[in-house]
Amino acid sequence: MSTEEVLAGVGPRLRQMRKEREVTLAGLSEATGISVSTLSRLESGLRKPSLELLLPIAQAHQVPLDELVGAPAVGDPRVRAEPIHRHGRTYIPLTRQPGGLQAFKVLLPTRAGEPDPRTHEGYEWLYVLSGRVRLVLGGHDVVLTAGEAAEFDTRVPHWFGSTGEGPAEFLSLFGPQGERMHVRARPRRAEE
Repeated sequence: MSTEEVLAGVGPRLRQMRKEREVTLAGLSEATGISVSTLSRLESGLRKPSLELLLPIAQAHQVPLDELVGAPAVGDPRVRAEPIHRHGRTYIPLTRQPGGLQAFKVLLPTRAGEPDPRTHEGYEWLYVLSGRVRLVLGGHDVVLTAGEAAEFDTRVPHWFGSTGEGPAEFLSLFGPQGERMHVRARPRRAEE
C-alpha cells in the first residue's frame, strides 16, 4: 500500500472511530483543541493528516496512533540469514539491513590461532556467550569469559580468537566510526 493510499484512508477511519464512540465533532473539538472545521475537513479528506492533528485525536480516543493511521502490519521480524564461514570462524548475521550497526553471533573453533592484529574504520562491541575468547587490542592481551563484554575503536590494532581450550561463542555489534552502542540502564530509584 502506498503512502498516498494510507493517507487517503485516514479521514474515513477518523469519522468511523468518532461515530463508533458516539462523539460529535464539537465534542472532539473540545477534547483536542482542534477546530470543528479542521476536524470536518480532516475526516472528509480535504485536509491532509499531520502529527499535530493526529496525536491529540489519538489521545482523545485513547488509541495508538497506528490505529488512527491504519499503518500496514509489520512483516516477519525473524532474520533468516545464511551463516558466513571465514578464516575457520562462523559468523551468523543477526541483522538484515546493510550499513549502520551490524550484529553477529560468532562461533570460534577450539584451535587457537596466531594473533594477527588488524585495523579498520569502525567501533565494535563483544559479549561472550560461552567459552573463552582471547582479545588482543593494542598493547592488551586479555581473555574474556562468558558474561564479559569489551568495546573498542577498531582503528586500534586488534585480533580475537579461541584460547585453544575449547570452542567459544560471542555476540558482536559493529558500527561505522563514531556510531557506538548505547546501553540504557533503568534509572536508579531515589533512596527512601
